[in-house]
Amino acid sequence: MNHPEGLYYTKDHEWIRREGDVATMGITDYAQSELGDIVYVDVPGSGTELRAGTEFGSVESVKTVSDLFAPVSGEVIETNMSLAEAPQSVNEDPYGKGWILKMRPSNPADFEALMSATQYAAYLQEGAKH
Repeated sequence: MNHPEGLYYTKDHEWIRREGDVATMGITDYAQSELGDIVYVDVPGSGTELRAGTEFGSVESVKTVSDLFAPVSGEVIETNMSLAEAPQSVNEDPYGKGWILKMRPSNPADFEALMSATQYAAYLQEGAKH
């Protein structure tokens, strides 16, 4: 499994990367491998306010539908429109072209509750998998 350094991870298998006052998020390599072939991603549009830990969308695969939870609070500023045509990008490149949305975090302290790559890898090894 791939868990890039420099990202923050949730126990619900989302990742988020801070880039100045913008953060990009998606699902982890572990999550996409457990879901199988992703066929649809449902996320809110720009301007939507998200609250850390709350559900905001879903990822549908041939096996199941999995809810998405906001890693941090903030406003959605962009969604990955290419996922409508190519949802398999989440499987192929979950940390690159398979990103799900970009947001403007409103509470920097939210990041303190998230895991580093090392902590996330340990979390998976402990069997604390959803």
